[in-house]
Amino acid sequence: MGERGQRHRINRWWVTGILLLCFEERILAQLRYTVPEEVQVGSTVGNVAKDLGLDISTLSDRRFRIVSGPNHALFELNQNNGVLYVGKIMDREELCDGTKVCLINLKIVVENPLEIHYVGVEITDVNDHSPTFPENEQRLEIAEHAPTGTRFQIHAARDPDVGTHSVRLYKLHPTDFFDTEVRDSEGDKIPFLVLKKPLDREQKAHHRLVLTAVDGGTPSKSGTLNLTIIVVDVNDNRPLFSKDVYSVSLDENVPIGTLVIQLNATDLDEGLNSEIEYTFGKTQKNKVYDTFELDTVTGEIRVKGYVDFEDTEIYRLDLQASDKGHIPWTAESRLVIKIKDVNDNKPDIEVTSLSNAVPEDSKPGTVISLISVTDRDSGVNGKVICKILGNVPFDLTPSIEENMYSLVTKGRLDRETVSQYDITITATDCGEPSLSSVQTLRVQVSDVNDNRPIFSQNPFELYLVENNAPGASIFSVTAVDHDLNENAALTYHIVRGDGSRGDMASFLNVNSENGQIYALKSFDFETLKTFQFHVVASDSGTPSLSSNVTVNVFILDQNDNAPVILYPVSSNGSAQGVEEIPRNVNAGYVVTKVRAYDADIGYNGWLLFSLQEVTEHSLFTLDRYTGQIKTLRPFTETDEAEHKLVILVKDNGNVSLSATATVIVKVVEPKEAFAASDVKSSTKADEDTNVTFYLMITLGSVSALFLISIIVLIAMQCSKTTEYTSKYLQEANYDGTLCHSIQYRSGDKRYMLVGPRMSIGSTIVPGSHANTLVLPDRRGTPGEVRLYFQVNLQLRTISIYYTQSMF
Repeated sequence: MGERGQRHRINRWWVTGILLLCFEERILAQLRYTVPEEVQVGSTVGNVAKDLGLDISTLSDRRFRIVSGPNHALFELNQNNGVLYVGKIMDREELCDGTKVCLINLKIVVENPLEIHYVGVEITDVNDHSPTFPENEQRLEIAEHAPTGTRFQIHAARDPDVGTHSVRLYKLHPTDFFDTEVRDSEGDKIPFLVLKKPLDREQKAHHRLVLTAVDGGTPSKSGTLNLTIIVVDVNDNRPLFSKDVYSVSLDENVPIGTLVIQLNATDLDEGLNSEIEYTFGKTQKNKVYDTFELDTVTGEIRVKGYVDFEDTEIYRLDLQASDKGHIPWTAESRLVIKIKDVNDNKPDIEVTSLSNAVPEDSKPGTVISLISVTDRDSGVNGKVICKILGNVPFDLTPSIEENMYSLVTKGRLDRETVSQYDITITATDCGEPSLSSVQTLRVQVSDVNDNRPIFSQNPFELYLVENNAPGASIFSVTAVDHDLNENAALTYHIVRGDGSRGDMASFLNVNSENGQIYALKSFDFETLKTFQFHVVASDSGTPSLSSNVTVNVFILDQNDNAPVILYPVSSNGSAQGVEEIPRNVNAGYVVTKVRAYDADIGYNGWLLFSLQEVTEHSLFTLDRYTGQIKTLRPFTETDEAEHKLVILVKDNGNVSLSATATVIVKVVEPKEAFAASDVKSSTKADEDTNVTFYLMITLGSVSALFLISIIVLIAMQCSKTTEYTSKYLQEANYDGTLCHSIQYRSGDKRYMLVGPRMSIGSTIVPGSHANTLVLPDRRGTPGEVRLYFQVNLQLRTISIYYTQSMF
């Protein structure tokens, strides 16, 4: 590539170590490369992936890239081979004017796992500028009596290049009367013209010289200045500054008009030759003229424009003091103004988000975002303290790079409690007074399937009227899931049993989407009183979560059974009988008693008797509750010998059902009825004896079982440490029917003893025939035991059974 290729050759060096951040998957390395300015676009800076030891085949998948920042567009990164190359032609003097080292810092990120690498690229200077003078020609007037060795400041050449490429020496031609002397001042080389031999205007009034400024590049470059020396014959004393170099400090942001310094120069001459006029040197930058002003008479330098430390830290002003002689003398000095920083810049917070949402099951220490904080001030004014406001489960972890932080989780997240966080980050500098900035970052918490479906209650109680329509909806269960989307999408199903005879779940179906439950068959209270089944609600998450609920079904009775006549019953099965009574009976004589029962319960099984048809209304009466037929008056000779009574038996359902019985009453003479009455009396006595016997057995059994239950309960209570409480409840509103019910509690168990008394508001026990009742109790608890005693006086039977609630 020749000389230019060698000049643009890229020198590369990398330093560093591998530092472990606070995150177990993050490793940070630092590289440094050098590249000369003006290098062509596409020139290779270095293979970052290779130097970092990264697998080149994974760079694209891991999103190997440069994080946006100042000057990041100067370079580009190839994700295929990991090479960093030049993206734009760079001019060092434009990027880093006035600085010795021009360093461009890049942040390179690679994900999965997350790694942050800091790469520094130093832009080295090339000798692409020649020294230049502010003017092509300079005129100097020198008195002819100027002593040898006198120095005259001449224009200094400026070279934007730095280091060895800047101005290194000055050459003067010809050099019979003059020589050059260079003074180093704050890194600048100031040339002076030194008189070697006395001047004689009469011999030579003008001297024309050429001053050449040469830089230290290879090859070197140069610039020339034409000097014209005019020899005058006046004013042989020049002004003198009190100091060769003045140095002052000035706060930034001072008001316009603030006095910076007052110069002091003296001249030993008299009159106009001693009057001093102050001026700026001709080599000043325009910014000096925009910022400061100089009073030519008093020598006061005041602030003219805005002074900003972040813009310029130091000003170097070349000063001249000239007398007013015919041939003025001029003295030179330099003023160095150092700007002191004040805390006038707020910190700047830059947020680089790695993800829009964080799962609620993220482990503590998960990185959410990268936070970069900068402050243009310096020293303590530029030192920044960064923190998070409020009580949020997030924290800032400092990075190896100053003012770099990682926003990480510090606790468990729960989307159902808080679905999003507005994280307020404050950055406060250490200046006096301190300045701060606030940045709010919104973090969404994404859902995971961590909540089971919840039913509104467990168990549910369903009271279903018997004879329901098959296929119709009988109940609905609903569960809620606090998760979102598919994690909250619920499906329902019924837990099926083994298909045994008692498994009612096979006769039920549930809508999987809305929990609506349908009965596939019609239920009969007289066959089935109660059953239970289980419904399971499952969400659609992965893995799926589910909950189940128990539904206790109580079949309610309907008036679907007509009364059945037990007496009278003829031999052919019809409800018809014949009763013979003597003619001489008195009023109130019991002719017979019609007996009937109803399979329903409650009002549906409460039977009433009435005379539907009778031949003589004045002779007979019928008790509407017991079915007893009695005479109202004695028989007379004119009364017929045979009477037909049709008895209507009906229940008390909303739509009552009924049955009829026919009793034929034959009136006979006393002698004819005597034999029959003896037989009937004997039979009646036997029946009464049997009824009394059964009643005694019933009452004795109830009493014995009651005592046994009390003894058992006392024994159970003594074996426990829980407090024993016993509560007896007796239903009011006794209606005249034999019934007795007692319920009591032991610990967390409830017991109920029920006899066949009918009470208003009672519920007929499943399996009874309108003779066994249970007092309604909505406070059922798990483990509740109920004992039932059923006494049927009409059928002369007694039965005892118990139930235990499992829910």
